[in-house]
Parts: sequence; C-alpha cells; structure tokens
Amino acid sequence: MKILIGSDIHGSAYYCKKLFEAYEREKAGRMLLLGDLLYHGPRNDLPREYAPKQVIEMLNAHSSELLCVRGNCEAEVDQMVLDVPVLAEYAVFSIGNHIVFATHGHVFHPGSLPPLKPGDILLNGHTHVPACEKIGEVMYLNPGSLSIPKEGSAHSYMIWEGTEFCWRDLETGETYRTYTHKE
Repeated sequence: MKILIGSDIHGSAYYCKKLFEAYEREKAGRMLLLGDLLYHGPRNDLPREYAPKQVIEMLNAHSSELLCVRGNCEAEVDQMVLDVPVLAEYAVFSIGNHIVFATHGHVFHPGSLPPLKPGDILLNGHTHVPACEKIGEVMYLNPGSLSIPKEGSAHSYMIWEGTEFCWRDLETGETYRTYTHKE
C-alpha cells in the first residue's frame, strides 16, 4: 500500500489543501500525519492562510483515510473537534522484519531514541527539516514540514511504498530524495 506521510500543517488551510491535492495525485491508500495539525505554536510565525477550522473540515472529510500521532502542539480539545484519533504518542508499522516507529519527534528523536533494534526506522517530523540518516544501527527519516519548512528546505511530504521512501516537493510533486530500506 502506498502511504503519504506529512507533518506540521500548523493550521494552514492553504498547505492542507495542497496536501490533499498531493494525496489524490499520488493515489495513496492512506495518509500518516506526524502531528502539529491545527496550531502554529509560540515559536513559529503564522503559516500561510492560517485557518484551523478549515483544516478541521478537510481532515474530518478524510478521517477514514488518516492515521495520526500527537505533536507537541496538539491538545485534548483537538480531539473534541477531529473525527480521527490524534492523541497517540506513536504508531508502529512493520517493514519486513523491522519496524517503523512513527512519532512527532518532541519526545523520541535522534538524541532520544525509543527502544529499537538494528535495522528499525525512526520516523518523525517536528524539526521542519527533511532528514534521511543513519543513527547508530537505526535509520532516521523526517518528511520535513508541509507549512513552515526550515533551513531552506521545501514544503514537503514523503511517499512510503513497500521498502521505498521518497521525499517530494509539495508544490511540484517532484522527488528530491529516496531511501530504500534493506533487510
């Protein structure tokens, strides 16, 4: 199954709409969102077309297709307005004989790894910077940010299909990085 992975919408109706356009263009079967869906947080400027209520409507319209983990900007009140569970700290997926540990990144990150075995993948957002690097015996993947990219990176998302992960520019859909997981 093809999964689109995004992080850090931060209440931007503009980039949330672009996200769902990419989801349709990619013909993905599910979307995994790595937190910070509705609010921009005190350290970020307001993203383009900041409109959390519009983002709520878009997410709820696709709730059966979404898998979400909690970001540091999520609160219990968010669950009251969203039809998809958003308060899980992490989700675990299998990839061959390994796992993908998906989380936002404010608790578990390259400097604070969860208990993982060699060959497993830590997948998180939070930093707003795309990443693909080996941390000891674990791979660390980050799709970057949909609405507030940092360090000169593009507004981006990832596609996960089989053992391949592709980072794509949200505006153009062009692939700018790939990683194939080896057993």
